[in-house]
Amino acid sequence: MIVYTTEGLALLDTHDERLARDLDSIDLSGRDLRRADLAGFDLSDANLRFTNLQNADLYWAIMFRADCTGADLRDAILCGADLKAVNFNQSDLRGANLAHDNVGGSTQLQGASLAGAQLGGADLTGAEYDDATVFPDSFDPRAYAMRKVLR
Repeated sequence: MIVYTTEGLALLDTHDERLARDLDSIDLSGRDLRRADLAGFDLSDANLRFTNLQNADLYWAIMFRADCTGADLRDAILCGADLKAVNFNQSDLRGANLAHDNVGGSTQLQGASLAGAQLGGADLTGAEYDDATVFPDSFDPRAYAMRKVLR
């Protein structure tokens, strides 16, 4: 399967017989996927550790249990994405649009930078954060029923 950029340019060939939009359990760790068009893709259980997804379109993507440790998701579009149980530890989500996402459950945001992220309408109930998590100005994680954990 070939993954394209938001401009329609070929970005990645998975070199396998995956069905359209199915990247379940794929290892894309450390890849440069800037501007990738992954809207509606199934990335459940994917290894996205230290992957560059800056400006990627992940609109309505299913990312259940994906490992995004250290990933660069600056200015990514994550509207409507299913982000339950995603590991965002040490990820950069500055400027990302997470509005109307299902982020809650056991999603891990310890050490993540959400400065400037759009969180309006996001369900963050039960998502974990710590003292190193950076939130947008005037954001109160308690108002979103998030859970603070100790390192």
